[in-house]
Amino acid sequence: MTSVKIGKNTIGLGAVPFIVAEMSGNHNQSLEKALEIVKAAASSGVQALKIQTYTPDTMTLNLNSGDFLIEDKNSLWCGRTLYDLYGEAYTPWEWHQPIFDCAKAHGIIPFSTPFDNTAVDYLEDMGVLCYKIASFENTDLPLIRYTASTGKPVIISTGMATEDEIAEAVTTARDAGCKEIVLLKCTSSYPASAANANLATIEDMRKKYACEVGLSDHTMGIGVAVAAVSFGASFIEKHFTISRSEGGVDSAFSMEPQEMSALVQESRKAFNAIGQVQYGPSDAEIPSLAFRRSLYIVEDLKEGDVLTSSNVRSIRPGAGLAPKYIDKVLGKTVVKDVEKGTALNWDLLQ
Repeated sequence: MTSVKIGKNTIGLGAVPFIVAEMSGNHNQSLEKALEIVKAAASSGVQALKIQTYTPDTMTLNLNSGDFLIEDKNSLWCGRTLYDLYGEAYTPWEWHQPIFDCAKAHGIIPFSTPFDNTAVDYLEDMGVLCYKIASFENTDLPLIRYTASTGKPVIISTGMATEDEIAEAVTTARDAGCKEIVLLKCTSSYPASAANANLATIEDMRKKYACEVGLSDHTMGIGVAVAAVSFGASFIEKHFTISRSEGGVDSAFSMEPQEMSALVQESRKAFNAIGQVQYGPSDAEIPSLAFRRSLYIVEDLKEGDVLTSSNVRSIRPGAGLAPKYIDKVLGKTVVKDVEKGTALNWDLLQ
């Protein structure tokens, strides 16, 4: 059994998908905006809201050249330094308490992604229920070890990670005392392409690492996330904003409230549709059996008339003999007068 408990919520194959709204830096350095995002996320029906706990200085160095300058022309952040980007995106630590209080007041679970040990210590003092390890930190085994040592559930994004790297992360967390781990299939490009989602990996990860598995999704829209539920994803994380038009470091691939509401609803439909292996009519289909095709007399017949392809046909509804008996009844005679529209059965035949 790999199910994970976060608060009153169970994350696992037998439970409705656990949906998380990731605020990231979409607050645009406004606490008022951050609290609006929390309330909108709660109204959309998600179970949790996640933020990130770091400062530019805990994340990188304040250098503007070489490795510290983003030069990938395909990146949303091309031309910016890492320090500048994280300075815009980070959530001030003094905001955590009001954000968490707001989330709890609106009935959703707040938690965070720590990026160093000081962030873990800070979040522990706040009494968080679980932790998330970001894809870019999934090879930072010391951070995973320290986070896992809290004994709280740990969610690990697996973007870019090889099979061996995932195995190392899981082993490190377990060895540090973490008994509840959720792995998230993730494509670390922004926005991500559906063609790179490779959702078939979800079930393989569940078997290979004996962990619960979900999806951290950076694609546009809800299609990939809903599809992931049918592949067994029990945890879905999507970036969230009030409006993409307001800008923000992650706004381009973030969900708006009406989209998040649709994701919550459609993912539950996908979950309910999985069901079990089923052949034959379901209880709901039994009334429809009456409208299958069957054999009917289609002309008025007298006693002794012979059945031919002209006077007996396979039509709807289904009260007569099954169509597969057509070759057995042709050429037989009827034992009494028969009206057009009579369902054919063996008692009518000689």
